[in-house]
Amino acid sequence: MSPLTHILTTAGRRAGMVLTAVHTRRHSSLTTELIENMDKKATWDRLYTENSSRTTSFKNFEWFFGFDSVQDFIMPFLQDESHSESLLQVLDMGCGTSALGPCIYRHSVVPVQVTCADISPVAVRLMQEHVRAKAINPHHPSSLLEFLELDCTQLHGHYGCSSLDLIVDKGTTDALLRSREGRGKASQVLRQCLKVLRSSGSLLQFSDEDPDARLLWLETEGQEPGGMAADVRVQEVGELRGVCYYCYHVTPRPVEQ
Repeated sequence: MSPLTHILTTAGRRAGMVLTAVHTRRHSSLTTELIENMDKKATWDRLYTENSSRTTSFKNFEWFFGFDSVQDFIMPFLQDESHSESLLQVLDMGCGTSALGPCIYRHSVVPVQVTCADISPVAVRLMQEHVRAKAINPHHPSSLLEFLELDCTQLHGHYGCSSLDLIVDKGTTDALLRSREGRGKASQVLRQCLKVLRSSGSLLQFSDEDPDARLLWLETEGQEPGGMAADVRVQEVGELRGVCYYCYHVTPRPVEQ
């Protein structure tokens, strides 16, 4: 079983989807569709609709791992007291029904506006309902949390240039790269991220892809003539369920003419 299939299977089981019987016709069809069509809105709508219909209580659906596993990679970017009078702009890109964005909102000691964006309106609605019911409180009283239906290949159209301080991508790029028709979209998303980040901003990609492949892809696809390029560093997050994960720290750099 590939790492991605294993993640889909175990995550689905936790969310109430009985996907462990991968070889049964009923459930393997959804796993196959997810792997091959994870760039499609309809696939995610189906996933979240089926997840929510199988349980009476809401459960966050975490790809790879939850906030606790990557807290130490994310929160140091949200410690700058010089921003005490303004909100740091944080985007959880491809949030699904993960608790990652709400956890950033709840733990940040500086004021932040956390936007959890996803292409699936079903995921956005479920998270809005969950947050209203649970009444999550921020660490900083000025912090804001919102959920937004957004195709992340269109980030620049929504945000404009140099408007975000931090973008967190937990598996979204991986989903696009592993889809049949998603590689071009993954490249487009990366270039959009570099456009909307401030010069001091950062993109954090959490992935199980080996650095030999991902670093080259980021540096190559991040280049845009007359636009931005990507400076990339990598840290190992650790091993979970036999799979090694990495944090790719991407910062924008203007391309010299």
